Amino acid sequence: MAGVDISGGGGKKRAVDAEINMIPFIDLLLVTISFLLLTAVWTHMARLNADAQVPGKPSDDPPVDSAKPKDLHIEMRGAEKFVLQWKQGQQVVNSVELPRKEVKIVQNNVEVIRFPDLATKITEEWKTNGQHAAPTDEKTDRAILHTDNKTEYKYIIGVIDALYGTQRERAFGGKTEKIPAFNVTFAVN
Repeated sequence: MAGVDISGGGGKKRAVDAEINMIPFIDLLLVTISFLLLTAVWTHMARLNADAQVPGKPSDDPPVDSAKPKDLHIEMRGAEKFVLQWKQGQQVVNSVELPRKEVKIVQNNVEVIRFPDLATKITEEWKTNGQHAAPTDEKTDRAILHTDNKTEYKYIIGVIDALYGTQRERAFGGKTEKIPAFNVTFAVN
């Protein structure tokens, strides 16, 4: 067992012999160091991004950064409607609500859900607000799908099919082909 011996000096003084148990002290030290290391990682997460607009009064709308691309956000959390929003950064550029009308089709003994009204509206919105329509443009517009954890897989596939129904021409070499206009990603809940 580790310990520290504190012996008294010489002379007529009374000798002080005390044995300090070092194991709990080392354990306490290790826990303290690990706590410091763990909390040091999270200190940058507590910072706020501040935008000081001096001089003048603060504006109500955040400035739109034209360098940021517009993304189509599709909210399908409710059972009665879709909400289509074009966002540039955090600012909503355009918002449209659409009733949720599904069409059930049976293909190879499997029930498939389609949203034809949604597909039509997405195509209209892309023609109005889409940024990557030129055949020489290598990029595609991004669609972000917002759903809750209870949504069945067949409904998610129906929305993705509606998004991929919007197509544009893309030049590859000397010929052009039809490709989906959107790259679909999912939002984190």
